[in-house]
Amino acid sequence: MPALLAAALAGCASLTGAHPGGVTVTAATAITPAPSWTPQTTSFYRGGPVSVPLCRVEGVIEGTIGFELWLPATWNGRLLGAGVGGDAGVYNYTDMSRRVGEGFATVTTDSGHKVTQARWMADPKARVDYEHRAVHLTAIAAKALAAKFYGRTVDKSYFTGCSGGGRQALKQMQNYPGDYDGVIAGAPGPYMPLQSVRMLWFALQQKWTPAGALSDADWALYESKATAACDTQDGVKDGVISKPLVCTFKTATLLCKPGQTEACLTAPKLKMLDLIRAPMRDEAGRAMDGGLFAGVRTRPGPPSPLLRAMWADGVYDDANWNEDSFQRSRDLLAANRKMPELRADKVAIQPFIRAGGKAILYQGWADPSTNAGPTIDYYAALARAHGGLAKLDDSVRLFMAPGMYHCARGPGADQFGASGHLSWPGDPSRDVLWSLIHWVEKGQAPTRLTATKIEEGRERFTRTLCPYPQAARWDRKGPTEAASSYRCAVDPALVRYMSRRSLVGS
Repeated sequence: MPALLAAALAGCASLTGAHPGGVTVTAATAITPAPSWTPQTTSFYRGGPVSVPLCRVEGVIEGTIGFELWLPATWNGRLLGAGVGGDAGVYNYTDMSRRVGEGFATVTTDSGHKVTQARWMADPKARVDYEHRAVHLTAIAAKALAAKFYGRTVDKSYFTGCSGGGRQALKQMQNYPGDYDGVIAGAPGPYMPLQSVRMLWFALQQKWTPAGALSDADWALYESKATAACDTQDGVKDGVISKPLVCTFKTATLLCKPGQTEACLTAPKLKMLDLIRAPMRDEAGRAMDGGLFAGVRTRPGPPSPLLRAMWADGVYDDANWNEDSFQRSRDLLAANRKMPELRADKVAIQPFIRAGGKAILYQGWADPSTNAGPTIDYYAALARAHGGLAKLDDSVRLFMAPGMYHCARGPGADQFGASGHLSWPGDPSRDVLWSLIHWVEKGQAPTRLTATKIEEGRERFTRTLCPYPQAARWDRKGPTEAASSYRCAVDPALVRYMSRRSLVGS
């Protein structure tokens, strides 16, 4: 091992043991890739090959919150927190392995439980750690351990996450403004309990009405027909609904004609489709949310295990809870009472703003899981609370991605350096993390991002993403597959939508 490298990693093993704040480092291992090293995991967040030497720190906080911290021998002075989605219980090796090679000290947490832990939501501590404490305590521990290893404090710290990781990013901004200088919150589902009610309620509707249950093929049919009807509203035929707010596709055209059995929906299925697309109503008929935008599909099949666990374990602590007893209003109130910090829709973020914090939110218009409407609603609520959009834009910006599903995928351009994405190191025009860094450290606010569509290992096209309420418009001159042919301009439809929306269920 070269002398300089050996010196850089010499203090690694000394991190093992107890530290202040209930932190215990169970292992601190010097990793010297030859030529590469890949962390072993079976989770969704699989890490890629790492080719730089690092100190791998594994530990626990308070005995239950697991974390990993990777400290590269060649450090850029920055800490990057990597969030996890769903029911957590795993580490985000994807973002860690990608960014540690750029010089970031990277850290992640399992949020206070393991994915294999049965009925963890029945544990009050595990619930609260999952809601917000684990990411906060991990940030504190990571900064202290990095300072001990490098002999100096972290210069700047950032957090990136999507889905549940995006919600974690919002909680950091809202609850712990001193943890991170900048956060990236993708598809965050700001009012997750209400989103969960929607998902469970309509899964139950299809369970109770089998003739109306929609298959993946049914959703694909709807999506393709809606896209065909509204694709060219932006002047470009690319298989993407770029202006969902003005798409008025009539679902009645999907109804099967007499004798037709393919490429159509039966009357019960069409009724179910329209029910799911519309605003969800409470028991008194009042709208609980804003419904779905045109062309957005949802998850087919029975209720997911995570949704059941939320009420069976988290709310009622009853392993035999009968999901058929579910009631929208009652059980939403119960979830908010039992897990109040699961919501990430607080607008009182003055401490974060005063500290110079910056936040970039992003959301796929076609997201079937954490739908786009609630994210825009939250951004609108932030603007109202902080003197309007012009003032909010000094600290928080929202980028909408046409045709992008949940965090990535879908027919639209979906790679721009966000959590789980490919990265463009040092390029703020194509990599949202570096865009955030330039905003925090150089005062250069992001005015556009270039998103890339990769298929079969090659770049198929690029698109421009714009800060809300701007949208990308083709200049009618350049090639439609190039982001350089698009400019950002205020979209009146986005302005109108934002002005009339209030935060549903607040």
